[in-house]
Amino acid sequence: MTPTIMRQLWSIVEAAQTVTLLQMDDASLVQWLVKQTTKQTLLNPDETDFLCDYVSARLNLIRDLAYERQQS
Repeated sequence: MTPTIMRQLWSIVEAAQTVTLLQMDDASLVQWLVKQTTKQTLLNPDETDFLCDYVSARLNLIRDLAYERQQS
């Protein structure tokens, strides 16, 4: 995954409403984040698979960040 794609993903996480990030189940959140990223950047199938795995591995971090924003 390129640094550009990674930056776009984390930009989407930052811009997303906290309720979206906190209320979706794991599979839905992964798919939603991947879909939002692919709207901005054309990804080949390998990049899409890697992005799915990357997001899945970081769901706790994504939700922790959303929870912290909600508390602020």
